[in-house]
Amino acid sequence: MVKVFAGAALIMVLVGLALGAIGAALFGNQPYIPLPEVHLAPQEVLTIAGFTITNTLLSAWLTTIVVILLFGLGSRATRMVPGRWQGFMEMFLEALYNFIKGVAGEKFARPFFPILATMFIFVSFNAWMALLPIYPTVGFTADGHHEITTHLFRSSGTDINMPLALAVISFLFAEIWGFKVHGIGYLKEFFRGPNPLNTFIGIIELLSHFIRLISFTFRLFGNMLAGEIVLGMMTFLLVFLVPLAFYGMELLVGGVQALIFMGLTLVFTVMAVATHGDHDNEHSEAGSH
Repeated sequence: MVKVFAGAALIMVLVGLALGAIGAALFGNQPYIPLPEVHLAPQEVLTIAGFTITNTLLSAWLTTIVVILLFGLGSRATRMVPGRWQGFMEMFLEALYNFIKGVAGEKFARPFFPILATMFIFVSFNAWMALLPIYPTVGFTADGHHEITTHLFRSSGTDINMPLALAVISFLFAEIWGFKVHGIGYLKEFFRGPNPLNTFIGIIELLSHFIRLISFTFRLFGNMLAGEIVLGMMTFLLVFLVPLAFYGMELLVGGVQALIFMGLTLVFTVMAVATHGDHDNEHSEAGSH
């Protein structure tokens, strides 16, 4: 049985090699899949009353609808003895909660959880749904073209606007919690007195907070765009079987990037509520949790 599967896999690899761009270069035939085009900017799908709807915006809406439906079904009829879907949802959310509690402590885990869990779920599901066949195969053709020139859906992570929006939310979340816990005293983190060295340190700290907007945005955008390019090129080159390994890798990358984004937001928020100054006793207490 193993030999049969190995033989079938080898045949598929060889067929994919022959039909792909590598085989086209070797045998002089046309590639089975056209050369993929990389669009940094999102593509316009339609305009309604002057409002432009892009394929990345449709992807964000689709992700939101799917997440609401999945978690709505999981919580629609909760039971003391959960079914498979309810049990999976509870296990998934409990794992996220325990991760947040392990960093923030019991005191802050519950209020932090809704925003942080939403970040993780949206980023990961948006990346995973982009691997569905409808993303590269459903779209519109332009006049005189046989290939798709505008895709109906495209991962919103490859549109810099979405990572930037999430980065702004992450930034505001940490700063709001800093002020919520410490009040106006939170500013002592940035304005540390007349000492020139303390002033310089405060300025660097202030700049570091705003630099997070750039680093968060381009980390997520770069990884999502790179994944899209790699998948497109591997499918163009080899067509069958081998690209599946890269699809598996992208499943992992989507989850890891979501975890990194949520984790960094969590760490920076914990640092904000445990800021230095007159609140050493407070952040010591928070750390003990």
